[in-house]
Amino acid sequence: MTVNPGAFSSRPAVAVTGLGAVSSLGIGIEDNFSALKAGKSGIKPITRFSTEGLRTTIAGTINFITFEPWTAIGFTHRLADMAAREAVAMAGIDSGRFDGPLVLAAPPVELEWPQRLELDRLAGEFDEAASYDRLLRLSRNHRDSALYDLTLFGKIADQLADSFGTRGLPITLSTACASGATAVQLGVEAIRRGEAERVLVVGADGSVGPEAVIRFSLLSALSTQNAIPERASKPFSKDRDGFVMAEGAGALVLESVDAAKARGAEILGYVLGCGEKADDFHRTRSSPDGSPIIATIRAGLADAGLAPEEISYINAHGTSTPENDKMEYTGLAAVFGDALASTPISSNKSMIGHTLTAAGAIEAVFSILTMREGVLPPTINYDVPDPAIPLDTVPNVARSADVATVISNSFGFGGQNVSLVFGREPRR
Repeated sequence: MTVNPGAFSSRPAVAVTGLGAVSSLGIGIEDNFSALKAGKSGIKPITRFSTEGLRTTIAGTINFITFEPWTAIGFTHRLADMAAREAVAMAGIDSGRFDGPLVLAAPPVELEWPQRLELDRLAGEFDEAASYDRLLRLSRNHRDSALYDLTLFGKIADQLADSFGTRGLPITLSTACASGATAVQLGVEAIRRGEAERVLVVGADGSVGPEAVIRFSLLSALSTQNAIPERASKPFSKDRDGFVMAEGAGALVLESVDAAKARGAEILGYVLGCGEKADDFHRTRSSPDGSPIIATIRAGLADAGLAPEEISYINAHGTSTPENDKMEYTGLAAVFGDALASTPISSNKSMIGHTLTAAGAIEAVFSILTMREGVLPPTINYDVPDPAIPLDTVPNVARSADVATVISNSFGFGGQNVSLVFGREPRR
């Protein structure tokens, strides 16, 4: 792989100065990373709603945060706010005075049964269809802001922007399972273009509800190994059978290195590269030749100016679905070649589950912590290796290592793929 050093000399280096995380393992980066290092699982039986008749009855729900009445929009906002507050505080920026834009990755807004019942309560009538046409009719007749808020995609970002004092129009995006990584990429690009000195990036998802579980189940995407929940997510194992839905939020404060140094901020790490590639093969499946995944990984490395052998650790997308894990291996093998055999790779999802739109941001946070602490989180439940996927998965037990660089993969339904490259030091 040829690297052109001159390609990086004129653009601002992007530093990470704040981190925040909430997952099924706990609140805050300290509790989360301690649990990751210990190989602890946050997967548990679903208690938020009845799972009678469902094939999947487990998830990485965050039950230790009380939120009533539960709605996906409301709970996602709560998680996003918690992670963002930790990141902004760590960056040493006054709450309510964040002088930069906000980029939020959030789940798509849909009318689920809790929202439909709320519509009935507000309208004083019951209609099983609860269509969008009915929502528009009710909005015209009742002029109730609560109806408007139920389906406003940008509502969470608006509220966060008000809370943190961010500048400009807040961006909300939803690119499936790559959303959190896409949000990081947009923040990086804004700083590189000179449009912002700092960006608050948040990825959040609190949408484990009955309809979401049913939809993914109908796609045959979810694990049905309900008997021992903490052992259901098993990326790269031969007996993997699907991902485990989960909730969480990750937040990062990104800054140009000059801006961070000017205010005396501690730099936690650097975003060295971002790669992306669309895949229009299928709404859930990857292209069989792996070309979009291969192109995404190569683009991330090229943007960072690094060769595959210069990567210390791979934070895998590693969902635990039969096809995704195979395709990720295929893509990595094509790019890394012989170097893959000596490059450790593990999946945080084995412990926290798949946090969907939040995953890329949470795993970005964990990637920075992996470099700072010099500890590789394990892939737990790796007891039956898949001979078709020969990887050093850091099986079951964390490992100390000198981690100078990390590539973190996010491959979403609909062919939305992003690879982020992080470094302990800036690009020279």
